[in-house]
Amino acid sequence: MFFSVRGNQLSGSIPDSILEECRSLVHLDFSENQLSGQIPLSLGGISSLHYLNIGYNFFKGIMSEKHFANLTSLEELYATPNLFAWQVSSNWTPPFQLRKLCLADCFVGPQFPAWLQTQKYLEELRLQNTGISSAIPAWFWTTSCDVVDLSQNQIIGVIPRIHYSSRVYLGSNNFTGPLPQISSDVTELILSNNLFSGSLSPMLCQRRTDKEVNLLEDLDISGNLLSGELPNCWMYWTGLTRLDLGNNNLTGHIPNSMGSLFWLGSLHLRNNHLSGDVPVSLKNCSSLMVLDLSENEFTGSIPAWMGNFSGKFIKMFSVHEQIVYTPGLMVLVLHSNKFNGSIPPELCHLDTLQILDLGNNNLSGSIPRCFEDRRIQSPPASSAAVLLRLHQSRSQQTSPPAIRVQPNDPRHTPAQFRLKKASSGSIDTATLAMKGAEYVESLGLLAGIDLSSNKLSSAIPEEITGLQGLIFLNLSHNHLQGKIPVKIGDMKSLESLDLSINRLSGVIPQGLANISFLSYLNLSYNNLSGKIPSGTQIQGFSPLSFIGNPELYGAPLTGDFGEDGKQKGPIPDNDDGEDSGWIDMKWFYLGMPWGFVVGFWAIMAALAFKRAWRHAYFRFLDEMKYKLLGWYL
Repeated sequence: MFFSVRGNQLSGSIPDSILEECRSLVHLDFSENQLSGQIPLSLGGISSLHYLNIGYNFFKGIMSEKHFANLTSLEELYATPNLFAWQVSSNWTPPFQLRKLCLADCFVGPQFPAWLQTQKYLEELRLQNTGISSAIPAWFWTTSCDVVDLSQNQIIGVIPRIHYSSRVYLGSNNFTGPLPQISSDVTELILSNNLFSGSLSPMLCQRRTDKEVNLLEDLDISGNLLSGELPNCWMYWTGLTRLDLGNNNLTGHIPNSMGSLFWLGSLHLRNNHLSGDVPVSLKNCSSLMVLDLSENEFTGSIPAWMGNFSGKFIKMFSVHEQIVYTPGLMVLVLHSNKFNGSIPPELCHLDTLQILDLGNNNLSGSIPRCFEDRRIQSPPASSAAVLLRLHQSRSQQTSPPAIRVQPNDPRHTPAQFRLKKASSGSIDTATLAMKGAEYVESLGLLAGIDLSSNKLSSAIPEEITGLQGLIFLNLSHNHLQGKIPVKIGDMKSLESLDLSINRLSGVIPQGLANISFLSYLNLSYNNLSGKIPSGTQIQGFSPLSFIGNPELYGAPLTGDFGEDGKQKGPIPDNDDGEDSGWIDMKWFYLGMPWGFVVGFWAIMAALAFKRAWRHAYFRFLDEMKYKLLGWYL
C-alpha cells in the first residue's frame, strides 16, 4: 500500500488517526509540504513500512527510538531538512537494516551515530550539516557504503584510508593530518575546506601503476594547508574531469604529466605559490571548460594555444568507437600573476568564452580588435539545458546524450562536461569579483571581461561594443587613451563598467545614460570633459564615479565636487607610477646626498672655527662615555 502527498503545500501536523489506520503501508511520503509539529509516535507501529520520506517540512521536537520501535522492514529513510533533533541512546540497536539514510540539515550530533555500526547493508549515507563535532570511529572507514556525505560539520581527527566508497563528500570540516589513501574505485572525492597538511604525492603517487585503472573523476582538495610541489604522476588519473587544488600553499611548476588529463574539464589552481611558465603540455587538455590559475606567480606570456580550446567533436577509441563533443573553454581566469607581453588575439577564437579575467598582470599593448558580436556573449536559455545534459556523471547517466554516436563504455564516458559533483546536479560555478559587487553564477548566466591593473595602451576598440551580452567590463588602472566608444550604449546588458584611472579624453557618450541595468559605474581620474549626460540612471551614481576629470561638470558633481568637476579639497594621487608622483620622488632622491653633505660640513666648519663649541662638544662626549660605563659596571 502506497501513500504519497508529496509537494501539495499541506500545512498543520500529521494526525495520529491516519497512521493508525494505515498499518499495512509500504511507502509513505509526506515530503515537500509545510507540515509542522512533532512526528506522531504511532509512526513506529507500521511494521510493513519500507520507504519513509518526511523531508522538506517544518517538523520539530525530538525523533527518538520510540518512533522506530516496530519499523522492522524500513530500508530507506529521508528526513532532510527539518527542525527536529535526532536523539537515541549510544547503545541503541535499531530493528531495521537501512540501505539509504538522509538526515541532512537535522540535528544529529555532537557525537557520530554509533548505531550506524549495526547497519550492514547501508549504501548511501547523507549527514551533512547535522552538528557532528566528534571524530569518526575507525570501524566506519571499513564499511562498504557507496555514497558518504558528512560535509559541513565540525568533524575532527585523521582519515586513515577510504576503502570501498565511490562518492565521498567530507568538505567543510576540521579533519587534520595527511591526505588519506584512496582505492581505485573512488569516483568523487571532496575534501575541501579542512585542515589537511603535507604533500599530495602520498595519496596520488604511492603504490600506483600504469596497469591500475583509477576511476576518480572529481577531486576537490581546495582550502587546506597542503604544501610542496605538484606531483608529476597525473598519468595515473586520466579519468579526472574536475580538479580543484586552490587555496593551499603549493609551490613549484605545473608538471608536464598534467597534460595527460585529456578529459579534464575544470582545473582550479588559484591562490597558491605556483610559478614558471604555463607548460605547453597543458594544451593536450583539450576538453577544458574552466581554467583558473589566478593568484599565483606564473610568468611569461599568455600562451597563444589557449585559443585552441574551442568546441570540437572528438573521436574516441575504446570498447566502442564513438564521437563526443567538447563545448570549449568558457572561463579563463589568470588574475594576479606576473604574465607579460600582449593579449594573444587567438583568444578571440574561443566561441563559448563567458569569463575572461586577465587583471593585475604586466600585460601591455592594445586590446585586441577581433572581438565580435558573437564572442563572449550570454547563450540562449536553452544552451544551459543542453550543457547540463552533457555534464552528467557517468554514474548518473541513464542514456547517452543525443550527440553520442555509439553506446558508451562506463569507463570512458565523456564525463568531462560535468564540472560539479553529480549529486548537486549543477554546472561548475565561477566567481568574479567586481568593483562594488561579486558575481557567483552558473556558467552560461554570466559574461564578463576584466583587464584591469595592467599596462594596456591605445584606444578602447569600438568592436568591444558589439559584445551586447556582456555584463561586466573592467578596464581600469591601465594607460588607455582616446575616447569612450560612441556605441557603448548598445551594450544593454552591462551591469558594471569601470574605466577609471586611465587617460581617456573627450565627452561621455549619451548612450551610457540609457543602459538601464547599469548598477556600478566608475569613470574617475581620466581626462574626460564636457557635461555629464542627463538621465535617471547615470545621475543616480555617486560623484566619486566622475572625480579627477577637471573638465567634466554637471550632476551628480555637486556639493563637495563642484559643477566644474574639480574636487573641493585634496585630490587623491593617481597611482600611475609614470606620472607626477615619480617626478616628485626623483627630486627627493636627488636632494638626499646634497642635504647630507651640506649639513655635515656646516657642523664640522663650526667646530673647526669656534674653539668654545669644540671644547663643549668633546666634553659632552666624555660625560656620555662615563655615564654609559657607570651603567654597565
